[in-house]
Amino acid sequence: MKIGIVSTAVPLIFGGGRFIVDWLQEKLLEHGHNVEVVYLPYTDEVDQILPQMAAFRMIKLDDYFERVITIRPPAHMVQHPRKVVWFIHHLRFLYDLWQTPYCPVADDPAGQALRAAVMAADTAALGEAHRLFTNSRVVGNRLRHFNKLDSEILYPPILRPEIFRAGTYGDEIVSVCRVQHHKRQHLLVEAMAHTRTPVRLRLCGASTDPAYVAELHNSARRLNVADRITFETRWISEQEKAERLATALASAYLPFDEDSYGYPTIEAAHARRCTLTVSDSGGVPEFVTDGVTGLISNPQPAAVAQSFDCLYTNRLLAQRLGEAASERVAELGITWDRVIAKLLA
Repeated sequence: MKIGIVSTAVPLIFGGGRFIVDWLQEKLLEHGHNVEVVYLPYTDEVDQILPQMAAFRMIKLDDYFERVITIRPPAHMVQHPRKVVWFIHHLRFLYDLWQTPYCPVADDPAGQALRAAVMAADTAALGEAHRLFTNSRVVGNRLRHFNKLDSEILYPPILRPEIFRAGTYGDEIVSVCRVQHHKRQHLLVEAMAHTRTPVRLRLCGASTDPAYVAELHNSARRLNVADRITFETRWISEQEKAERLATALASAYLPFDEDSYGYPTIEAAHARRCTLTVSDSGGVPEFVTDGVTGLISNPQPAAVAQSFDCLYTNRLLAQRLGEAASERVAELGITWDRVIAKLLA
């Protein structure tokens, strides 16, 4: 089958939104399909949102592909009679993050008009899809609430789970994700000041916010925990992730209201490591069940520190939770074979 994968991207910025596209392309090629990825450059500049959506709407792909799969919004604006949408999030500052510190749009007549226009365009473009999937229950609930559309959950796998392996349980909590304020590495650093054990923390990931990175280093020094924190604020390869998780005590992933369980959670599970998270992390608890596949605490430094100390003093618990996390991947059917069968049905 001739398949086009259409997604938006900010040039030279890499992360989960690109992984899901590139990995899907590789797996479709392995299944014998003819696949082309079409990346549409995109910016969140407020005055450019509607012009970009209108431009995407005018793109005609009927003559090139038998099926089009769209991923990152607003790529779903493109038209095709067999358009399948794997919806990974809204333009959230116009949806559930409206009137929050994460929204750059004023709640005035102009801002409200922009929000209404985007919602109407999204609803029309998503509603015409041949099939509509979301990457989590959280995103599916948002679609139902804001756009009155039903969808099917299709959990995204990682490309090569076999590279992740289980080694000995060390003394280090590992966090591998982009270093940005909404990923809340600051909460992990602050938690270290409340721990009662010699547990260590490793923060891994690139950042587009040098000021936030500097803030993390300053906090570590101010709280006298810098000697127990390793900073690797750079791009971390898949092999490096596997190496760090292999001997970790656990993985920590504390985003604010994340769209899905997040790749760090699944990577840890394949390494038989549990994930420590917090109660307001959004889609992460769809995979992490407190006391079963990980630990969920309140989003407060002292509470997070208790999770750190709990696993440090009970390695058997860390192992049991890690093994259950590995089994959870199979329970949820998180495989590329299932993904491809659903997208091409």
